[in-house]
Amino acid sequence: MSAELTETPGRSAPAELVDIVTMRASVAQVLPPEVTPTDRVVLAALTGMLRGHMHLLIPEVEQAAAALPADDVPRYVALACVGEARGKLDVCPGLMPSDAQAYVRRLGRSLLALCDHYEALTGIRMCLACDREFESDEERVPYDVGSPSGGAARSGYVHPRCANTVRHTGR
Repeated sequence: MSAELTETPGRSAPAELVDIVTMRASVAQVLPPEVTPTDRVVLAALTGMLRGHMHLLIPEVEQAAAALPADDVPRYVALACVGEARGKLDVCPGLMPSDAQAYVRRLGRSLLALCDHYEALTGIRMCLACDREFESDEERVPYDVGSPSGGAARSGYVHPRCANTVRHTGR
């Protein structure tokens, strides 16, 4: 299936490229710390993937934040997160394998924060079990078991029908 990618006026990336579910699944490969790979080749690939996701999402979060009043707290916090994310993109990991692991986890935490801000600012919410967007009036159940961030109070929501399903990540 080929989707035609079209630029939306005023948007920096085609909307089809902002796939929060895929971005969160990418982070789940490096967080919590005990799942972070040790192989240098795998770490390099994950680092590149997370960096690419961040490059796509940063302008989207900025644009969504720009639509809010200048003195709005969510705008301020989202833009602070963008600044932190850019700072992490400007840094290079050290030479030791443990440095590469720590760096990819920092990128993962930053990407999760960007995903959270994007969802909060745009109102987009996805079911973590079935990857379908919630309708505005649809019931949601908090999902906080096995948070990919390794300790977040809530990692998202699922449909009530999805609450007891098992999600296979292909690993």
